[in-house]
Order: sequence, then C-alpha cells, then structure tokens
Amino acid sequence: MKKNKFSKNWIIKQKRDIYVKKSKLEGYRSRAVYKLQEINEKFKLIKNNALVVDLGAAPGSWSQYISRNFKSSKIISIDLKDIEPIKNLFHIKGDFTEDDQKIKIQNYFGKKVDLIISDMAVNTTGNKSVDSLVTGELCIEAMNFAVELLNKKGTFISKLFMGASFNEIVALGKKTFNQVDIFKPPSSRKDSKENFIICRNLR
Repeated sequence: MKKNKFSKNWIIKQKRDIYVKKSKLEGYRSRAVYKLQEINEKFKLIKNNALVVDLGAAPGSWSQYISRNFKSSKIISIDLKDIEPIKNLFHIKGDFTEDDQKIKIQNYFGKKVDLIISDMAVNTTGNKSVDSLVTGELCIEAMNFAVELLNKKGTFISKLFMGASFNEIVALGKKTFNQVDIFKPPSSRKDSKENFIICRNLR
C-alpha cells in the first residue's frame, strides 16, 4: 500500500514539475539534463573536443546534453541498460566496475580522458538512510574509476546524497583531487538529499 502511495505521489510531482515539461519541449530524455547544465554553467567544466565517460548513463540525457552542445566531444556511456542512440556516443551495456569494461573504454579512447560524469543512484527503497549509503558506495566506486582513467587535469562529477557516507566521500575527494566543490543545482528537487561533488585536477 505504501509503495502504491509513493508511486502516486511521484506521478503527481512529475506532472507538476516544470523541468519535466521543459525537457519534453526541448527534446531531452529526462529532467536530469538540467542538473548537468546548471553545474556546467556555474563551474565551466565541459569543453569542445573533450573525451567523456558517462557512468550509469540511461536514459542518456547527460550524454545527450554534451553531444548537443559540445559537438566535437567524444563520449562513451556505460549502463546495465541499453539506451537509444546519440550522436558522437558509443554505448556499452555492462558494469563499469568490471576490469574488461575499463579496458574496453581505455582502448576506445587510446589515452586518458578529460571528464567522467555520474548521475547514478540506486533504485530507492523509501529508506533515505539506506538509499544514501548505497548511492554513496556507487559514488566511491565511480571516483576510484575516475582516478584510473582521468588525465591529471581531468574532472569528475558525481551525485551523492547527504547521509552517513557524505563526509567520507568529500574527504576522499580532497585526498585525491586538488579542487573539490559540493553543489546542489536549482533543478534538484528541494526535498531531495542529493548533491553533486565536483572534483578537478588529480593530485
């Protein structure tokens, strides 16, 4: 019963959400695109000719934003799900933590990459503490992946939730990168615990 009520509330929110309406009008696959857009408008992180890896990319709105606005960028997306084709995008269906997938990505680019992005989160259970903890583990996995594949001046952007692992993730970011910022984009729902960690320039 609780799950049905949660689903109904989510549907009502979606119908009222201006970013959902805007994404449909502008031809983006989800409202999540505006989070990356707002991050980039504030921090100026994405450049033309960038080599980009989009982790947990489905349905693909972050890759879609980069492809549309930075046309000479080269992007790999990886997700357990398939996604519809996007220009300048090579999609891998698989788990980014597996070594053979890392090798596939490295071989595709032939060198270290400029930008690794992740809007990954677990399927919510309704228990915000559990959701925060498991999404935090995903963020740490993504950061470890970024350390292996980024060039020295590279950038890592990832979703993380306020919760038990938040300070640990920020501390890991500061230990690994020279510059770390935490940002909650305006398009992120006010009742959501999500933030984004932006890490630049590997130590």
